[in-house]
Amino acid sequence: MRAAGVAAAAVLAALALYLPARAGEAFVTDQGGNAVTVVDLATRKTVATIPVGGKPAGIAMTLDGARAYVTSPSAQMVSTIDTATRRVIGHFAAPGGPLGIAVAPDGRTIYVADWYGTDVLAIDPESGQVRARITVGRSPSGLAVTRDGRTLVVADRLSDAVSIVDLPSGHERARVTVGAHPFGITLDPAGGRAYTADVESDSVSAVDVAAGRLVGTVKVGKRPYVVALDGARGYVTNELASTVTAFDLATLTPVATIHVGDYPEGIEAGPDGRFLYVVNWDSDDLSVIDAASLSVVATLPLGDSPRSFGTFIRR
Repeated sequence: MRAAGVAAAAVLAALALYLPARAGEAFVTDQGGNAVTVVDLATRKTVATIPVGGKPAGIAMTLDGARAYVTSPSAQMVSTIDTATRRVIGHFAAPGGPLGIAVAPDGRTIYVADWYGTDVLAIDPESGQVRARITVGRSPSGLAVTRDGRTLVVADRLSDAVSIVDLPSGHERARVTVGAHPFGITLDPAGGRAYTADVESDSVSAVDVAAGRLVGTVKVGKRPYVVALDGARGYVTNELASTVTAFDLATLTPVATIHVGDYPEGIEAGPDGRFLYVVNWDSDDLSVIDAASLSVVATLPLGDSPRSFGTFIRR
């Protein structure tokens, strides 16, 4: 019996090595520091720095949190990070200007936007082979995939539009005019609406994905970059105002302006929905916003020129 108990304990210990014990971490791309900084969201401490070359900027996390994919525009590559071991386990080429990135829900396809062109590359993350080139508008930026894996939405920066792509066919089925120079794009959990941060018109546009039409706009702060959602509210980083605008998703009206660090860019809600995490490009820090009080409750140091354009929270 004692031997059996020891064996069982050994099995449990071995299994623990493969369980997602470290949930609730932020993986922040430090573009100037050629690294990804890992922050434990519970302790609010930096727990790792992962070297990543090529001035990393964009990031996409798999749904299970096992992998993070990081774009390096200057090196024209994507790096694969094993989030459990916190190390780079591979690279693959991404021609053009790779910035925006998204992962299919099943983790088997990575979508990378060519900032300099009109294509989104569908890439096999294991082999690094480009499976398809999807033609969209000019200067595709933010990307998001619906949870059923059938639809890709793309912020076409220089076309002032959102492309809605049917992924089984690989063809654009609608193009919706939004505000000027949309950059970040975010889907609600059901995939019914997409929200773009319209940099030049200081607005957020809401798009009905199924109908392929503009639902409405929200006037926000100066030079909005990325949108996050949390329950009944949306949040957008206003880069030149150093603020975050919170807005009501039902009425599309602003409800609060929250002052954060300098040049905020990446933003995402945490695992429990209690906090929003804002990556401040110019002040090299992370602002923690309490979703109940709509106020900053902590500011954490990061690396050089952090961005985290995309999904960066490991849940």
